[in-house]
Amino acid sequence: VQLQASGGGLVQAGDSLRLSCAASGLPFSIYAWGWFRQPPGKEREFVGAISLSGASAMYAASVEGRFTISRDNAKNTVYLQMNSLKPEDTAVYYCAADVTYITSRVRVSVDGYDYWGQGTQVTVSS
Repeated sequence: VQLQASGGGLVQAGDSLRLSCAASGLPFSIYAWGWFRQPPGKEREFVGAISLSGASAMYAASVEGRFTISRDNAKNTVYLQMNSLKPEDTAVYYCAADVTYITSRVRVSVDGYDYWGQGTQVTVSS
């Protein structure tokens, strides 16, 4: 299984970015997805997650209302749309896959995921 994250970059506060995570190696339809981030010198933290069905999503309080996760099963890709970016959003962002047949499950813990992408750097300048 390979997860390839992309879309990071250097932006200014208030700008938007869309991260993508393309999956290969196993059927996309059996994964729930999460996005995590690791700010410099800090632990990896939960950003958001979307269920296998796509009907359920959950976000960290720090990004609620600014970030949106979506999935395109036809393209085997999950997205993280990030709007109104702030300097504190600066981090390496990781996508992660949770193999499950539970259509509504979303997980917030790092330990709940089976596969991880390599990370993409997002830097927000003030």
